[in-house]
Amino acid sequence: MKHDDVAQDKKMMKKAIGMHDKQLHGGKKTDMKSLKKGGPTSLDRKNMGRNMSRVANQKSSGRGR
Repeated sequence: MKHDDVAQDKKMMKKAIGMHDKQLHGGKKTDMKSLKKGGPTSLDRKNMGRNMSRVANQKSSGRGR
């Protein structure tokens, strides 16, 4: 049962991201591999630099409590 839910969720998210890309990005597809990892984005790296973007990504109110 759990496996079926995961497959259904992935299918739903792929469809939703496809719709988003079509409406807002002219059909340019989102690379799903980059979404799996999390972490700092390339835009963060450009704005803050390599190491500072890593530090900023680790800061959150939920960690360390």
